[in-house]
Amino acid sequence: MGRCEGKVAFVTGAARGQGRSHAVRLAEEGADIIAVDICEDIATNLYPLSTPEDLKETARLVERHDRRIVAVQADVRDRTQLAAALEQGIAQLGKVDVVVANAGIMPAFGEPKLQAWTDVVDTNFLGIVNAVHAALPHLPDGASIIATGSAAAFMTGISTGQAGENPGGAGYQYAKLQVAEFMHEIARNVAPRMIRANVVHPTNCNTDMLNSDSMYRSFRPDLENPTREDALPAFPAQQAMPIPFVEPVDISNAVVYLASDESRYVTGLQLRIDGGSYLKFQDFHV
Repeated sequence: MGRCEGKVAFVTGAARGQGRSHAVRLAEEGADIIAVDICEDIATNLYPLSTPEDLKETARLVERHDRRIVAVQADVRDRTQLAAALEQGIAQLGKVDVVVANAGIMPAFGEPKLQAWTDVVDTNFLGIVNAVHAALPHLPDGASIIATGSAAAFMTGISTGQAGENPGGAGYQYAKLQVAEFMHEIARNVAPRMIRANVVHPTNCNTDMLNSDSMYRSFRPDLENPTREDALPAFPAQQAMPIPFVEPVDISNAVVYLASDESRYVTGLQLRIDGGSYLKFQDFHV
């Protein structure tokens, strides 16, 4: 029997990257999946986002493990649309036990600059709020809520450039910090029902977001058009461990633990899968 046998997990940003990995790992452990993704580009985000074909591939990979999946295109910025997608999944799968609020973008250097700020905050913070709030009326006692944060949330002393220079990049860090605080408060308020709420905070993760021209520029601002080869030597600077990045499955393994009954008394946790990024950029606090 799998560690998540009999559960139904609602995963946002599920068409590729970390979201796909989470959906597939949860399916490997016995969960059925409600998978949501926008499957279209956002203009300020300079790398392409997922496609309908990507979401179909996630469905294929989940079904390969003999699990059911309801895959729906929906924009996490629109709570009404997101709630309708979730309800469509519940209508077919009967319930929802786990929320994995994962969808995110990184519109570094996006134009118009203030629209890039709006898009990243609406997706990375409000999108998580929307996913959690859409699910709350449906969650049974003992459910699990998991959000994707970022090691960037703890790098509050790290400059994102001159004021107003890169609102898309600065907004990413801001949004992830707000996710950490929001989930802390959600955890306090759902604890009487034995519902857990936790955050996973990846460092650099080997997805399309990291492997994009705008991220290379973030790592090598001294170059006009840096390539991956230019940026790769700078990747390990994020972590105390001598690694450039983690893989999506490294985050998914933590998601499986938090979704399973193994973590039945774990709540309010800010779980860093960060190769020691926090150790490098934060002073010690008990």
